[in-house]
Amino acid sequence: MDTIFAVSSGRPPAAIAVLRVSGAGALAAVGALAGTLPPPRRAGLRRLRDGDGRILDEALVLVFPGPASATGEDLVELHCHGGRAVIDAVEAALARQAGLRRAAAGEFTRRALLNGRIDLTQAEGLADLLSAETERQRRAAIDAVEGRLSSLVRDWLGDAAMLAARCEAQIDYGDEGDVAETADGLDAILADAHALAARIEGVASTPPVERLRDGIRVVLAGPPNAGKSTLLNRLVGREAAIVTPIAGTTRDRIEAPVSRDGVAYLVIDTAGITETLDTVEAIGVDRALEAAAVADIVLWLGDEAPPMAGTIRVHARADVAGREVLPAGKTIAVAADDPASVARLWDAIAERGAKLLPAEDTLALSRQQIELCRDAASALAVRSSDGIVIAEHVRRATSSLAAILGVDAVDAMLDALFSRFCVGK
Repeated sequence: MDTIFAVSSGRPPAAIAVLRVSGAGALAAVGALAGTLPPPRRAGLRRLRDGDGRILDEALVLVFPGPASATGEDLVELHCHGGRAVIDAVEAALARQAGLRRAAAGEFTRRALLNGRIDLTQAEGLADLLSAETERQRRAAIDAVEGRLSSLVRDWLGDAAMLAARCEAQIDYGDEGDVAETADGLDAILADAHALAARIEGVASTPPVERLRDGIRVVLAGPPNAGKSTLLNRLVGREAAIVTPIAGTTRDRIEAPVSRDGVAYLVIDTAGITETLDTVEAIGVDRALEAAAVADIVLWLGDEAPPMAGTIRVHARADVAGREVLPAGKTIAVAADDPASVARLWDAIAERGAKLLPAEDTLALSRQQIELCRDAASALAVRSSDGIVIAEHVRRATSSLAAILGVDAVDAMLDALFSRFCVGK
């Protein structure tokens, strides 16, 4: 496998740039530039030179011998000055060495996965952490990177491994009294399998972590001149939509992302919903109805009843003469010049949106992980008096759980089983 290198701290210019070199030739490659390397895990200041002896930079060098490194291979970090010319020169000097090449996107993490330094859930969590834009996204990603889900899945695999062992014992030696007494029979195995299925299903029943990344879609809908664009601007705290007293000013959807209390929202203004013969306006109405149909929350600003169910009925323009009183059937009144009323509307939005997101104290799984968990739970919910059938269902559950970690199902089951033995056994 080639030795790879890349800047891991973001592209220059910057005060400092961290350049990583990983692979079997990492120590020799950096040694060719820096001379004698410092002891492992101790930073040393070195003068980097190219093949002709010209000085490239003065950098801190850190050596991490494999397999106890981020990638599971020999890995060296060069903490260089972060100018573009400096980094280009150091990378060029590395690229000229035989067996070295620039890393592909994500290749350091891929090697960490292949070398067993992390599992698939941690790799996915790291990708989420790098793209996190809100506090809730960051916390969910940290849970994955720190191995919270990995630990739980490995516990489930351990329980499944014991179920499999008990099934095998029943199949092979079920007619012998000592085995039946130890394994408690197939009824007990089924009961334990169903209990494990219930625990897995309980974790899989939470909303997926993608909800944190995608955000809550809040659509403002209503007839023309209902105050939708003004409300959009107040909700997002900037002039995202053009506001005029002319009906039909908004002809298409206007989307404005906003983050509040660590949660991402996408607030969408739409064209006024009305009967019209105007072709362009009719397209806007269709798009408004489409947006409302796929929204997580619809804020209906019309005085008449909304054409869709489950809306928050907003009494907009409450500062206009004659609209000071909240009518029956409306949920909340909002005035453009009253920030407190906008804050109350945000509270109502957040209360409803919280039901669509993973709770802050729960483990957030991706949609694919939830699907694999449910496959495992379904397999473990088997109802049969045949030990071979039960064993096959346990095997299927193990395969699904192992897929969450990105490992081989048989190896995962064996690892989980034999980890319960003492050293020397």
